[in-house]
Amino acid sequence: MVEDEPTIARAVADRLTAEGFAVEIAGDGPAAVERARAYLPDLIVLDVMLPGFDGLEVCRRVHAERPVPVLMLTARDDETDLLVGLGVGADDYVTKPFSMRELVARVRTVLRRFETAERIATASDLLSLGPLEIDRAGRRVRRDGKEVHLTPTEFDLLGCLVRSPGTVLTRAVLLEQVWDWVDASGTRVVDSHVKALRRKLGPGLIRTVHGVGYSIEAPA
Repeated sequence: MVEDEPTIARAVADRLTAEGFAVEIAGDGPAAVERARAYLPDLIVLDVMLPGFDGLEVCRRVHAERPVPVLMLTARDDETDLLVGLGVGADDYVTKPFSMRELVARVRTVLRRFETAERIATASDLLSLGPLEIDRAGRRVRRDGKEVHLTPTEFDLLGCLVRSPGTVLTRAVLLEQVWDWVDASGTRVVDSHVKALRRKLGPGLIRTVHGVGYSIEAPA
């Protein structure tokens, strides 16, 4: 739990502890990176506005060392801020003020997605499409033999697209399959992650069908 307001940090930590989670608290950017390195958390609840350096930089530095799900907290409901957070690797976000019930539900949803992905992966579960090689067990991706570093959500999104090559998947379908959302309220979450994924994989793979969704296809 990374939050510079002690009252908020303690309240969230107490509620998550009551729900059965083990919680460590960090109050600034450098401390967050150090605790993530020391404790190897299953998920980080991360405030955007922090002393030292902000939550976006925390997200970048943590993901440079190991993929870990991030639920970002923001006091600003500005679309640009949210898209930047998602673009650096946040998996979901909650806008302040939030209810503890919503926060706990979002934490459980994000964790459930990653636990499911790990459970269904097997050592022989390899996917390929054109220049891409996807190792689901190792959660690794290579393009033309070179490793591509993806966040956990980017990896799950790619896997979803590759399982149906050439098929246009709507944003609603992607939200349900990747984010476990059953409504279409998070379309900008999908768009932001597709943009980041396209940037990392390079051109010619992910096709946008305007007004519908996305598909992945091997280059001709």
